[in-house]
Amino acid sequence: MSMLSKHKLLIVFCLGLFAGLPALAEEVMLSQEVDPELTDDSPFSANVSLVNNYLYRGISQTGGKPAIQGGVDYVHASHFYAGVWGSSISWLGDQFVDTQNLPAGQKAGATNAGLELDAYFGYKNKLGKDFTYDLGFLRYNFPGSYAVGATRADTNEVYASANYKWLTAKYSYSLGNAFGNAQTSGTNYFELLANYHIEPLGVVLGAHYGKQTFKGAGAILNGNSLTYNDYKLSITKQLEEEFELSLAYSKTDATAAYTVLGKNLGKGAVIASITRVF
Repeated sequence: MSMLSKHKLLIVFCLGLFAGLPALAEEVMLSQEVDPELTDDSPFSANVSLVNNYLYRGISQTGGKPAIQGGVDYVHASHFYAGVWGSSISWLGDQFVDTQNLPAGQKAGATNAGLELDAYFGYKNKLGKDFTYDLGFLRYNFPGSYAVGATRADTNEVYASANYKWLTAKYSYSLGNAFGNAQTSGTNYFELLANYHIEPLGVVLGAHYGKQTFKGAGAILNGNSLTYNDYKLSITKQLEEEFELSLAYSKTDATAAYTVLGKNLGKGAVIASITRVF
């Protein structure tokens, strides 16, 4: 396997940990894995992961429980890419249970909703030696039977990112209601990422800061703001050519709006994951 392919594996796995609860769903922005210089024979790649707690933008999507995840990516020689990615989730079902005794207008979540299935496409290229940019669209899909009066969690976002060496800045903008919260058009997420590769050790050290900003009349839920900041530190180690192990610590300042079934879904958490890339 080429050094380029190994580098891609590191990025795939490291970014696989940055995913979580939409109404709150790491990024999973698998588009960040696409390398403009990728020269593998096949334009397709796939990945599968096991994680002890699926976080998205610092918020647990599984109530602190494990998840299985996986995706498929296609990269064209013109630098356009597309892919799908999915994960087991529980937050929609947990919201349904948590609010089922409330009036219809206050119910949330869905029954039989244990899957997040995302689709995305975009364009990524380089300017000079060290600068990379990425423009794309991401559709979060959350199939299920929703509570009467609840807003569907399906969400559309456009995003743009700029990368200089091991530093990345990214901005994502919601095109309508965001993650099950009505009247939140214009909601956005800004993040700064640092992924420093220690090549002789096969290790990537990561640091992340993000701010999820909800806009519109729905930005306040039961008197609590949906806007919050999240922080993460991580270390990723390549075990073999196809396997990698990662460990991270994530924390947010999320309000009580993110407490479901008595659990603070944005509290500090240690995240462990193992991934295989095909």
